[in-house]
Amino acid sequence: MEALNTQVGGGHYKDLAIQPFEYNQRNRLPFGEGCVVKYVSRHESKNGIEDLRKAKHFLELIALVTYGEEL
Repeated sequence: MEALNTQVGGGHYKDLAIQPFEYNQRNRLPFGEGCVVKYVSRHESKNGIEDLRKAKHFLELIALVTYGEEL
């Protein structure tokens, strides 16, 4: 599993116990939900509040597309 031990452009995923990619794949999360996991997992080690805003945006998109409602 060399690919899971390699990261291009930093260590914000590699340093986690479980990388968001592996978590998302194993749980068969759709793209939007996977993005939420990704951004929430890395916010402290990469882009701070910007990553939390990105996660929030994806939650808003999921609510709109899945339930036809805004949060």
